[in-house]
Amino acid sequence: MQEIERKFLITSTAFKQEATVSQKIVQGYLNSHPERTVRVRIKNEKGYITIKGKGDKTGTTRFEWEKEISLEEAQALIQLCELGVIDKTRYLIPKGNHMFEVDVFEGENKGLILAEIELSKVNDVFEKPDWLGLEVTNDERYYNAYLSKKPFTSW
Repeated sequence: MQEIERKFLITSTAFKQEATVSQKIVQGYLNSHPERTVRVRIKNEKGYITIKGKGDKTGTTRFEWEKEISLEEAQALIQLCELGVIDKTRYLIPKGNHMFEVDVFEGENKGLILAEIELSKVNDVFEKPDWLGLEVTNDERYYNAYLSKKPFTSW
């Protein structure tokens, strides 16, 4: 139940040509405290509830627990969330033994495009595609919980 993840900005939309799947995601936060977040997500037609702990000093590793819930439960819980629901489309791009998730944000975060890669260990080596830009793993402004309160368009 530990997530090891790195985040990057994107230099072009060339990733779309390599995507194997795209998913519409709407998510909100029941709790966005820096020590822990409780997130409700609707991904296509499925609901999820996720609890995440505070990241380590590098921002790459933290506790994560997720459970699938019914779409109806997720829709009801979204109504209870803090202000600032995240709206994005996620593109899945396989590269070597890894999968990049590229999020194209809409609404108040329109214009922001982020790539994430989950790793099995902190020092895992992975292939970096040409469209991968600056790493922002340890920059809290790029966390979805932060973006829900201080949207990208307000920076």
